[in-house]
Amino acid sequence: MSADKPVMSVAGVTRPGMPGAGPPDRTADGRIPWASMFILIAGGFMAILDSSIVNVALPKLMSIFGVGAESIQWVMTAYLLVSGVVIPVTGYLGDRFGYKRLYIYTLVAFTIGSGLCAIAWSNSSLVAFRVLQAIGGGMMIPVSMAMIFRMVPMQKMGMALGVWGITAMLAPAIGPTAGGYIVDNFSWHMIFTINIPIGIVVAVMAGLILKETDILRDLKFDVPGFLLSGLGCFALLLALSEGQDKGWTSQYIVTLFMSAFFMLVLFVLWELQTPQPMLDIRLLRNPVFAASQATTAILTMGLFAAIFLIPIFAQNLMGLTPMQTGLLLMPMALMSGIMMPISGRLYDKIGALPLCIIGMIILIITTYKLHEINLDTSYYWLQSLLALRAAGMGLMMMPVGTAGMNTLPPILSGRASALNNLVRQISASMGIAFLTWVMLKRQVFHEQMLADSASLTNPLAHDTIQQVGTLLAASDISAGQDGSVALIALNVQKQSMALGIGDTFIVSTIIISLAVPLIFLLGKKRVEAQREIEIKRYANRINS
Repeated sequence: MSADKPVMSVAGVTRPGMPGAGPPDRTADGRIPWASMFILIAGGFMAILDSSIVNVALPKLMSIFGVGAESIQWVMTAYLLVSGVVIPVTGYLGDRFGYKRLYIYTLVAFTIGSGLCAIAWSNSSLVAFRVLQAIGGGMMIPVSMAMIFRMVPMQKMGMALGVWGITAMLAPAIGPTAGGYIVDNFSWHMIFTINIPIGIVVAVMAGLILKETDILRDLKFDVPGFLLSGLGCFALLLALSEGQDKGWTSQYIVTLFMSAFFMLVLFVLWELQTPQPMLDIRLLRNPVFAASQATTAILTMGLFAAIFLIPIFAQNLMGLTPMQTGLLLMPMALMSGIMMPISGRLYDKIGALPLCIIGMIILIITTYKLHEINLDTSYYWLQSLLALRAAGMGLMMMPVGTAGMNTLPPILSGRASALNNLVRQISASMGIAFLTWVMLKRQVFHEQMLADSASLTNPLAHDTIQQVGTLLAASDISAGQDGSVALIALNVQKQSMALGIGDTFIVSTIIISLAVPLIFLLGKKRVEAQREIEIKRYANRINS
């Protein structure tokens, strides 16, 4: 079948002469094309890893470029914003120009951007080059997911996405470890230059091995949809990334939120009435797909609760280095990587619901147990609990996403993948912003409570301070009572931070629990029944 001739395929049935795309690029013998899978996994892993590996190098970049924290933060913020803006357009670009071609272009853009970042001479130049890097990195994940849905047989989709999903679970966890090792033992330039040979090899292999998807040359670019979604996502992600620093009630942040709200409302209204939408919002009329996206958003917030809060606890309160913190998180990352393909294989046999129930029980219990962390928490207890929690998360993440995507005709995989990844991007930013706010609020609350109990006006605390001061003075460590007050104040600050982080895990447990009723919409029979409905609905939409 020629890629230049418009045809339409619904569930593998080709109807020549009708607008749409050709049949998915399935293997003839029903097996998973592992060579192509490896190419897609390599690119996605590289893109996700780079978004977290740079964090560790920010303090060194501040001193090298002579800038403050507010300026250097744009190295991360620029990548986040641009990634969010380009994700919605990937479905159109893949359908219009071919997903293989688009994947290679994203690899090239990411590789060139990485090379330019490595030779950056100032903070401004590094931020500019990160924008180019983010254009490729932001598109790589939805494009690779869309290609998997077009080339893997439906009955093997769980296993394929389980293996592919290792990137989403493993890369954020090992990023700080890899970044810490590179910065400590080599140069910050290597954080970016390491992407160059990998990007070149993967791009060449993609050109040789991947097969091009059908191209829809009559598609029209949805300019209003692109502008509204781009501006809306930019404003929303910028507000979420800077809200803590600028103040959530500041005019700047409130204006961004209001702008994002109106832009995204207009975007939804426009997409619902335009015949060729850039991001097909109508997919959310599918209750299984909608439940899948809502659950994905909740689980993403739960995932980043540990990835974000535990490094703060480990480095600020346990006194670990970035490298040691990475080793603390390594079993969690490995457990996620092990569980993803296992859950994928089980999904193909029993569906999502049983896996989600077991995974949800593990996830809720372990997340709640994390609220017990304190200044005396054992390194190995924390490491073991995080690994067990990752088993529950790994058991759920892939089945939840696959159940929703499997209800749709493969021709819609590009648009659905773009929507899925946009949900992940926004929910991750929202989760980090909200959990940071909760942590700081609870830290202030506990600090005030502990400070009152340790005040000199408290008779018991007064006697304790005097006794500690006497011991310090006798040891010639500090100036008696003044030294004891400073020591107790430092302990109060640490203890309040630990209690604040513990309270944040309780809030995270409540958030995760909101997904409990949603997972019962992901049963195997319901998914299969909804797939038949969606195939008929799409065929009717094309015929009309």
